[in-house]
Amino acid sequence: MRFRGRAKSTAPASATPAPSPAEPAGPPPVLVIDALGRKCPIPIIMLAERIREVPVGEIVAVLADDAAACTDIPAWCRMKSQDFVREETLPQGGWGFHIKRTY
Repeated sequence: MRFRGRAKSTAPASATPAPSPAEPAGPPPVLVIDALGRKCPIPIIMLAERIREVPVGEIVAVLADDAAACTDIPAWCRMKSQDFVREETLPQGGWGFHIKRTY
């Protein structure tokens, strides 16, 4: 049997709408490392040298436009037991990688 028309919404009327993509997810970074224009492995080296500048539990962001950073930064976080929080696409090109310092 086929149904025509719109599917009925199952969300309650009081449901809170999802945040828009323009809204930041999570706390703002305490430190932003600008590695835009730098090639691998420079963004990782910059992160490794500077992550100790932020207190444990705080966020550091790495801005990079080298495609290798998309795999390198999460891999570095796993190897160094740091929390990879999220990746965001930057409007000017590249990505912002948010890392939470764990120790």
